[in-house]
Amino acid sequence: MEVQTHERIDTALCGRVTALGHGTSRVEMTAPAQMAVDDHGLVHGGFIFGLADHAAMVAVNHPNVVLGAAEVKFLKPVRIGDTVVAEAGAVQVEGKRHIVPVTVRRGEETVFEGRFTCFVLARHVLDSDKT
Repeated sequence: MEVQTHERIDTALCGRVTALGHGTSRVEMTAPAQMAVDDHGLVHGGFIFGLADHAAMVAVNHPNVVLGAAEVKFLKPVRIGDTVVAEAGAVQVEGKRHIVPVTVRRGEETVFEGRFTCFVLARHVLDSDKT
């Protein structure tokens, strides 16, 4: 199976796809120094969200998928140099709406959980409405 969405995403900031199945994905990232918010090496939560969002988009795997909503929990801090893995799976399809659960782990430890509501549009979100 081939990735059909987000083909130009910066994998250093949003992770690289390491597994892809029908309605599932696995995206891995080692947090680089530019993600630090302080001298302790704490990674900004937005980058972890971005990793999880990337996993959700790839699990849906459609060129016109967009994020509509997300319910998330940040459970543990992530530090520079940590390798985190986002696993998205069991996409629930309700018409054009896709509900995607995502878990981010550092080793066996869960650091983030989310439920992403994605929509598959008839055309790219930035395409003109002209017919």
